[in-house]
Amino acid sequence: MNTKETMEELLSLLDGSLTVNDGRAEVKDAAKLRTNVHKLAEVAALESGLGKGIAQYLIRLTAQTLGIIPASIHALYIGRGSGKVPVNFSVPALNLRAMTFDSARAVFRVAQEIDAGAFIFEIARSEMGYTDQRPAEFASSVLAAAIAEGFSGPVFIQGDHFQVSAKRFASTPETELQAVKDLIIEAIKAGFFNIDVDTSTLVDLSKTTIPEQQTLNCDLSATLSAFIREQQPTGVTISVGGEIGEVGGHNSTEPELRAYVDGFNAALRQKAPGAIGLSKISIQTGTSHGGVVLPDGTIAKVSVDFDTLRNLSRVVRHDYGMGGTVQHGASTLPEDAFGKFVEYEACEVHLATNFMNILYDHLPAGLRAEMYAFLDVKDAAERKPGMTDEQFYYKTRKNALGPFKNQLWRMDEAHKTEISNAWEAQFRKLFHLFSQKGTRAYVERTIQPVVVPPQLKDYIGEAATEGEVSDLAD
Repeated sequence: MNTKETMEELLSLLDGSLTVNDGRAEVKDAAKLRTNVHKLAEVAALESGLGKGIAQYLIRLTAQTLGIIPASIHALYIGRGSGKVPVNFSVPALNLRAMTFDSARAVFRVAQEIDAGAFIFEIARSEMGYTDQRPAEFASSVLAAAIAEGFSGPVFIQGDHFQVSAKRFASTPETELQAVKDLIIEAIKAGFFNIDVDTSTLVDLSKTTIPEQQTLNCDLSATLSAFIREQQPTGVTISVGGEIGEVGGHNSTEPELRAYVDGFNAALRQKAPGAIGLSKISIQTGTSHGGVVLPDGTIAKVSVDFDTLRNLSRVVRHDYGMGGTVQHGASTLPEDAFGKFVEYEACEVHLATNFMNILYDHLPAGLRAEMYAFLDVKDAAERKPGMTDEQFYYKTRKNALGPFKNQLWRMDEAHKTEISNAWEAQFRKLFHLFSQKGTRAYVERTIQPVVVPPQLKDYIGEAATEGEVSDLAD
């Protein structure tokens, strides 16, 4: 089947609600389109080859026709840095690892209830591998969800932890750096106009001084940031985030932050004179990705250094004009901690693991057992002496999401509704704690989204794959 025939077949799934001619989409019946767009989203996620690519292209094209526009949050963050945007809210960055279309729909429902606009959908380089979601697929699921829920306006889609593997960099540095550059190109083409560059894996604590420890991190962050500026579409200033220390390591300090930002700025001026720099900085305050699971399956309590979060956020804003600091690894913190992120002026908070936990808690028992049996074989080497089943499955359960993507998408409607309702309740709680009510006004004041017409050729090429990701952060 050729391109034209495939496109006609996909359009037929929408029951006459959409026509496409010469790269222009026309919505004939918005209500009917919202009802049927899930069919296109399913093809965009589960099919392969030409059909998958064209479905993704059609979703992007249709979304922009409806005013649903992939955008950069850069201007809002710089507004925080200049004092034009208040610091009385935090931006949730939501890593959606499974059933992305359904979970994103729940996000948009909550957002529209409270007039929220300052929230981000994101996926990390590591997650693309084990969830089997390349950038175009992830973006398509999010944009299709916006269509289904009748949302319009800027949609912030982010590459989280576009991270350099220290192990691969040590052996083949140019190859590893090129792999991240290739991912940047792929993501930008898909509408990722927010990218967190993470070369913090290369901080060398064996060096004597802090600037020396941060030298390689600064240089490679600047290299990748300059590359992003070369690749970004005309009129778009991609929001680029940096990171000064790996999540799970020692808590960040002001000297480390200043060494990184000063070193980054100097390196960027050399590599790309006049280029716009970072909009935010990720720091370590005592959390870890996914949390630490105890033998009984509960999560160990951690003490977040909120003073560090606030103090470094103020340095970032007042001295460098950026939006503030970013908190990673927050999903599994106790509920009373979430209200403190706004109080302690966190710019952005990354959330992932608990959404996956909610999924597993509400799966049909048979499907969950099948996924765990798969992990017993696939990840047997991860079962360490003394590890309980609860610890083993908690550690490895993410690795079943990609292999069982079809089954999760095609789950019976009753269970899908139960999961969606649980996600919606969690998003509603988080959006309240992050003071998201009314933040759409700040977005409308600062963000002027640029319509970047999708190119069909970017969607129907050979699909990319991600290699070994076990040493990369989520």
